Amino acid sequence: MMNIRETTDTGIRAAEIYAEMVNLRETILNETRPLSSSGDDDPAIVNLGHYLALRRHDIRLLQRRLMALGLSSMGRLESRVLPTIDAVIHALAALSGARADIPAMPSELEFFAGEMRLEAASAALFGVTPPTRRTRIMVTLPSEAAEGPDLILDLARSGMDVARINCAHDGADAWRAMTASIRSAANVVGRDIKILMDIAGPKIRTGEVASADKKPRLQIGDRVRLVANGVPRIDDAVTRSAAVSLPEMVTRLSVGDRLRYDDGKLEAVVESVGTGEAVILVRRTKSGGTRLKAEKGINLPDTALGLSPLTTKDEADLETVIECADLIGYSFVSRPEDIDLLDSVLDRHGRTDHPLGLIAKIEQPLALTNLPALIARARKRGPFGVMIARGDLAAEIGFERLAEMQEEILWVCEAASVPCIWATQVLEDMVKEGIPTRGEMTDAAMAARAECVMLNKGPAVVEAVSLLDRLMGRMNDHVFKKTATLRALKSW
Repeated sequence: MMNIRETTDTGIRAAEIYAEMVNLRETILNETRPLSSSGDDDPAIVNLGHYLALRRHDIRLLQRRLMALGLSSMGRLESRVLPTIDAVIHALAALSGARADIPAMPSELEFFAGEMRLEAASAALFGVTPPTRRTRIMVTLPSEAAEGPDLILDLARSGMDVARINCAHDGADAWRAMTASIRSAANVVGRDIKILMDIAGPKIRTGEVASADKKPRLQIGDRVRLVANGVPRIDDAVTRSAAVSLPEMVTRLSVGDRLRYDDGKLEAVVESVGTGEAVILVRRTKSGGTRLKAEKGINLPDTALGLSPLTTKDEADLETVIECADLIGYSFVSRPEDIDLLDSVLDRHGRTDHPLGLIAKIEQPLALTNLPALIARARKRGPFGVMIARGDLAAEIGFERLAEMQEEILWVCEAASVPCIWATQVLEDMVKEGIPTRGEMTDAAMAARAECVMLNKGPAVVEAVSLLDRLMGRMNDHVFKKTATLRALKSW
């Protein structure tokens, strides 16, 4: 039984924290910034503004003091910032005997409204929630999926919820064939399967390669000349050279800019620049070196290229996308104006009779910086989600920061009731070889906190979908976003 002194000490501590919490609430309201020029009364965007204001402060000590009183540490408030703070303040008022001079204690419905908004947004984007899991499964279709219905039907029976068509490959006839097979498979299995068509955007890649060696393998300390136009040029000083797919990739480089090649297998820095060319110095590469080849991706995390996210090819492809797709995957989207640009092109083509959902692929530093503003703009247009494009994102911001940033993207999107897609190299060995690694199984389990997880194409993709379906079903009983859900354990 608690004695009088313990009761008094608890009341004093509660009163101190009560005053701190009231001050924090006032600070959040005062520091919340509008996320669009027109203002916004969307409750999800209002909550996002409150979340961003809160996360500009370090409240770790306050969290520990709340935990010691048996109260919420506010560590899972993404979808309900003010309701959580208000609930804590009312609990502190009861413990301290103070009068809670704030709005009434939120009801249970008000407290969980953000979760319901996220579930509704997920259903609008991806369709009805599967019966055994909340996380949908997306699969990138290979070119051979256009040759017949069997592969797509097998994927549908295994648990595929969204079929992804990559418009960087194949063409309109193949995409229409895939679409017909997807719609047919959906009828066979008796459930809706959404179609995401991912427009390619500007691709920054190596072109023709020249080298004094037949098979150039780059090591630390090697130099490579990049040429904006024409044939790659080598000499006695620089014995390897490559053309590039976009001249701006070379002409806008500055000395000291970093460059990552082939999904980050090599990192270099710009050593010198000249008219229409630049020389880069290799600073880091994988063990044994990295082959210099054509058609390999290049990332430039320090260079503002000023490229439009929509190419001429994308604008032509959108005609078929409008015809076939439920969702558009938007590469290189970085600013709210990029969404306006896409909508203007869609208007020129003539929109379909159903709203096309939008998936913004977050793969560049500027997209990270502008993510709240992108969300505020995109939510106005209809169903919207974010893809954490972990391959390009890692190459842009560095592998060391990827895990941290994918968590922060999940938090920001939850605060705004925006569904997230966990993408790139999920169960990669399983898809390609038929056997998963221990590490990728753990990564796939972590994906249960997202609303959708994406698998790439590969020989064993059907088996991978089945495995992921079972794994997501089990994880569904253990976790909801950041919250562990305590079902009865049966192992002990």
